[in-house]
Amino acid sequence: MNEIERQAVSRTVDSTNAREQVQYQSGFGNHFVTEAVPGALPEGRNSPQRPPHGLYAELISGTSFTAPRHDNRRTWTYRIQPSVVHRPYARIDNRSIRSAPFNDIDATPTQLRWSPVPVPQESTDFVEGLVTLGGNGDVAMQVGIAVHIYAANRSMTDRCFYNADGEMLIVPQQGHARLVTELGIIEAAPSEIAVIPRGLRFRVELPDGPSRGYVCENYGPMLRLPELGPLGSNGLANPRDFLSPVAAYEDTSDRCILVSKFQGNLWAAEMDHSPLNVVAWHGNLAPYKYDLTRFMVIGTVSFDHPDPSIYTVLSAPSDVPGTANVDFVVFPPRWLVGEDTFRPPWFHRNTMTEFMGLLQGVYDAKAEGFLPGGASLHNCMSAHGPDAETWERATRAELKPHKLEDTMAFMFESRYAMRLTRYAIESSELQHDYFEGWQGLAKHFRKPSS
Repeated sequence: MNEIERQAVSRTVDSTNAREQVQYQSGFGNHFVTEAVPGALPEGRNSPQRPPHGLYAELISGTSFTAPRHDNRRTWTYRIQPSVVHRPYARIDNRSIRSAPFNDIDATPTQLRWSPVPVPQESTDFVEGLVTLGGNGDVAMQVGIAVHIYAANRSMTDRCFYNADGEMLIVPQQGHARLVTELGIIEAAPSEIAVIPRGLRFRVELPDGPSRGYVCENYGPMLRLPELGPLGSNGLANPRDFLSPVAAYEDTSDRCILVSKFQGNLWAAEMDHSPLNVVAWHGNLAPYKYDLTRFMVIGTVSFDHPDPSIYTVLSAPSDVPGTANVDFVVFPPRWLVGEDTFRPPWFHRNTMTEFMGLLQGVYDAKAEGFLPGGASLHNCMSAHGPDAETWERATRAELKPHKLEDTMAFMFESRYAMRLTRYAIESSELQHDYFEGWQGLAKHFRKPSS
């Protein structure tokens, strides 16, 4: 790696003190107002001739200016230096990051599963540890998603990152991810998620040391809360449980490398200050976190297994009404009470593509082999369902109320089939015997005697 990609700088992070200092504002999509220095926000206007304290006013637009008001996302920032102050960008090595369209190998209908990717031994930060498994759509057309995993053991220190191609839904599985953004600091622990809007600058620190997790890069419209429909006004993820940061800024003259993901490639520019220098801001384009254990699970209290759409936390729409570019779905601890019901997920063929990950415990549709940190892919119309051992146990179980505990699984579900990278299909973590779990599903049909 050359000098513009990474400068070897060491900095210690006091994880205990850092967590005590992190503060949040609550609500999903709220218009927040926050300042780290009293009086830093201008009164009555967004761009005064001379902003307070000698700051620069700068607008970050997350949607087009003319987007409908209910969709419009933008934030005004008041910063020590404007974002334009940097040297020219130069292309750097993409390493294992790939972008759509994915044409390395043929798309496959075969059901696939991967074991957890090990945390690297060599010094690796979040960006260096990103590995793309695949995705769909086209990054240039802002349609589809990319699915990445990350495994890192070093905090980002002298460099920051932003993604011009899509917003990033980060799902830690091992270790905290401390996301120091230009709008403030958020921390995401395992069983929490963090979302970084398209184009927002940030770095990832690892207060617990080695860390691993999943990333959904959403090229399409921004993630939002799903409609509740007949559920009414309450349920699923409550808006007040989403947390955004308060203003926090860095005023340094230390050299920093700003890495950009732009049209599928990585670029880097040198600057003589921190880009995370926003002293105050107001708006509704902001990073946020959410604790998955606060999800209000909806389920049957009579019979049958409801559609998994009832577990949707966030959704990014497509141009087909009611059909998602990507849904983020979670399967947390919950009670199973269905009468005369096969309680694990049923056998299924889905027009939507399902990429699953496991954060902790055991997933109720797989008796073994699906490990925390691992993943599975059931592509468009590929049959899937519980393995033979799970089916056998579920069909013989006494149907008394039972609580699933010590479990947290999730799914990225997309209307588009997912194509894989060469890494994903050639990875040593790919479980080539995954199909064996269904081969024990024997015939039980008995034709009635005449």
